[in-house]
Amino acid sequence: MEKTGYIEIRITGSKGNLDLSPGNYDIREVIEVLEQVEGLIVPGDKKDRFPISYQLEAGSVRHVFKTSLQYIIGFNAVVGQVSKYQSVDFLDLPTAKAFETFQDIAFKKNYVFEVKTSLDNTNIVKIDKTTRFCRTEAIWVDAEFYFYGKITSMGGKERSNIHLATEDMGILIIQTEKEYLAKLENNLLYKNYGVRAVGKQHAETGEIDKTTLRFLELINYQPAYDEDYLKELRSKAKNNWSGSIDPDKWLREIRGGYDA
Repeated sequence: MEKTGYIEIRITGSKGNLDLSPGNYDIREVIEVLEQVEGLIVPGDKKDRFPISYQLEAGSVRHVFKTSLQYIIGFNAVVGQVSKYQSVDFLDLPTAKAFETFQDIAFKKNYVFEVKTSLDNTNIVKIDKTTRFCRTEAIWVDAEFYFYGKITSMGGKERSNIHLATEDMGILIIQTEKEYLAKLENNLLYKNYGVRAVGKQHAETGEIDKTTLRFLELINYQPAYDEDYLKELRSKAKNNWSGSIDPDKWLREIRGGYDA
């Protein structure tokens, strides 16, 4: 049987003259925290993740998330590093955004967050209006991307977008103008396409902020294995090598000074 533990997000503060409690804690505030927890605990692939159960308890308000001990141990290490360096710049994007959300709530409502686990000697990080758990904006830069995959959904009532299922990055939700989608004559669903998009990318790690992706262009993409085309390329390369290129000289140039 899978061993479990829990992560606790305790929030203290007040509502007017009343101390914060489950009785005066609004449902929208509950949702605000719940929306961040999956990314906080499991920032990567969520397809086969362990279940995460939830309880709201008194004292002042305690969000308790029970899940696999494997997640608890990993998250405890994250909490320790965040507390030590008082920074979220080194975190995976979903985890960093969760801490940023808690920081924003703490600042706006004068709440105090205390994040810890059920482990003995757990690490603890506290977030209040005096802390600054926000990513360094200069690290995130505008970039252009090309994604390839199968379009699984299009449209949206409030925010129109394209859902593109990719092999290496999962499903990408790319913000797309309604006017563009309305003009499309062909049915693109469940067909393979390329999408040119812009968004934010981490200047040091190369990580893409998937929530910032905006559509630029649709690219016809029908990959096919063409043996004749590959043979032609190999033939051209062979002829070039046998004529104008000195293999020994070329290899020395590639190595640079490594064999000097």
